[in-house]
Amino acid sequence: MDVRRLLLVPVLLAVLAFSGPAAAQGYVVQPGDSLYTIAQRFGTTVDKLRAANNLWHTSEIWAGTWLRLPAGLSHTYTVQAGDSLYLIAQRLGTTVTQLRQANNLWGTDLILVGQVLAVPRSGAGSNPGGGSPPPGSGIHLSPSDLDLLAQLVTAEAEGESYEGQVAVAATVLNRLRDPRYPDTVSGVIFQYVNGLPQFSPVANGRIYLPATETARQAVLDALKGWDPTNGALGFYNPAKTSNQWVRQQPVTSAIGNHLFFRIP
Repeated sequence: MDVRRLLLVPVLLAVLAFSGPAAAQGYVVQPGDSLYTIAQRFGTTVDKLRAANNLWHTSEIWAGTWLRLPAGLSHTYTVQAGDSLYLIAQRLGTTVTQLRQANNLWGTDLILVGQVLAVPRSGAGSNPGGGSPPPGSGIHLSPSDLDLLAQLVTAEAEGESYEGQVAVAATVLNRLRDPRYPDTVSGVIFQYVNGLPQFSPVANGRIYLPATETARQAVLDALKGWDPTNGALGFYNPAKTSNQWVRQQPVTSAIGNHLFFRIP
């Protein structure tokens, strides 16, 4: 039996639960969760979770299942439309890593409107509905530039995590700021050095594939200031490149299959 198919059903049910105008607040069960660990995470009890979800005759829960949380919980944040882990972390004065740790979100970047996240104690005093917006990148792109950059992110990192996709977008934005590179998105993406393109999708034609919505959101998060690469100007997959020059550059971050580097 294909376990992935079994897990897909509750995930779809969770998504469909949001089709109505007034979705209930709740929690998406992650791999390794139990009623006890979820109760501990949100400062409630197993009995209250059972009562909220009519789970008196079983303790079995599936990854992807939507659980209703008891009312009146403290140190929580309810996901709003347009949210990402990065934006929530900025709003609450915490970090993406701390949010992942608090909510056991290591295997996914998916968050749903109405989903309740546990807030790390360091961010418990912040105002979930307000606070200062995250600092921007200082770069403003036209709709066509946004689309082109999202196409590059799709071509380079469609199989990577959301953070990895933001990292690719941030690398291009970092080049835009550096006087050693062209000062337009198209100039950076289609730049050739010694007869070779700087990005492989330009050579193989994948740059012209339509951008995914995830890639578009990743570009927007990079424009809002999220740079997981720590200022990188390039990246490569060490399993696929034989370029000795890039391997000699200082690595700033390792995300998924990519190493990101700066150029002194």
